[in-house]
Amino acid sequence: MNTLTKYCVFATLAALISVDVAAQGKPIAYPAKGQSQQKQQQDDGACYSWAKTNTGVDPTAVANAPPPPSGPAVGGGERVQGAARGAAGGAVIGAIAGDAGKGAAVGATAGTMVGGSRARQNRRAASTSAQSQSQGAMDTFNRAYAACMEGRGYTIK
Repeated sequence: MNTLTKYCVFATLAALISVDVAAQGKPIAYPAKGQSQQKQQQDDGACYSWAKTNTGVDPTAVANAPPPPSGPAVGGGERVQGAARGAAGGAVIGAIAGDAGKGAAVGATAGTMVGGSRARQNRRAASTSAQSQSQGAMDTFNRAYAACMEGRGYTIK
């Protein structure tokens, strides 16, 4: 298989997967009153627009929203704060033991580790919160869309 063929196969699969994922997010409408395919497409477009306007939720924007930032540069400075707290506590303990500098160094190292753990916990919580908000927005949009389509004579599942 040559390179061009591989790219074509990959592009086709990617398109099919993205269409499948987009179709899974929207409720399925059955034309219960014998509406034609053309009428169903008109109603679908009208209800999509109505739900978007009335809920303030744009499913395309929700689906394309970037994930929350991650990585070592992101966060509220938990590592620095942990290092500062650890150094202060270590200096006090080190002063009691006779070497405040060594105690501060040990405390700063331990504080950095604790701060890193806090940063990871905060990133996980932010990611979970973003996913929950996104799902809640889509649920609101889908309820509005379903109400509109039911009002036009479709059965929704």
